[in-house]
Amino acid sequence: MKSRKPLYLLALFLGLLLAVGQLGGWATQSSLEGWYQALEKSALTPPPAVFPFAWTLLYLLMGLAAWLVWRAGGRAPLALWGLQLAVNLAWPLVFFDRRDTELGLVVILLLLALVAATALWFRRWSSVAGWLMLPYVLWVAFAGYLNATIVALN
Repeated sequence: MKSRKPLYLLALFLGLLLAVGQLGGWATQSSLEGWYQALEKSALTPPPAVFPFAWTLLYLLMGLAAWLVWRAGGRAPLALWGLQLAVNLAWPLVFFDRRDTELGLVVILLLLALVAATALWFRRWSSVAGWLMLPYVLWVAFAGYLNATIVALN
């Protein structure tokens, strides 16, 4: 009988990511109606309803990527993955909870660098894992653009 341990770890990775997403969502909710709504934003800003779906998909892809790297024996890249996840959680706390758009821009640029490095390192362990991280890299780059636009317009 094959071990179920790898599947339990996949569930653990996904659960961790969805918990981080939920925490970030709570920080975001407090600012959506008043403060964020009043900001000048890029014409490319998606409607608020897009973000929960996009982030859920990205977290699922990130969890699967991390699991593939773990299965391939890549423990060191998972430390970088954990660091980028912590910075990922820091961004909504800084941007929405503290309402600091400029520091939020610094945080999201750091996040972009960490996510890109994680994707490249994951690729060495699993090409599929590297590709699974690409939508996350692109989304964070887009979010960085949106954050920079808010800083410039406000």
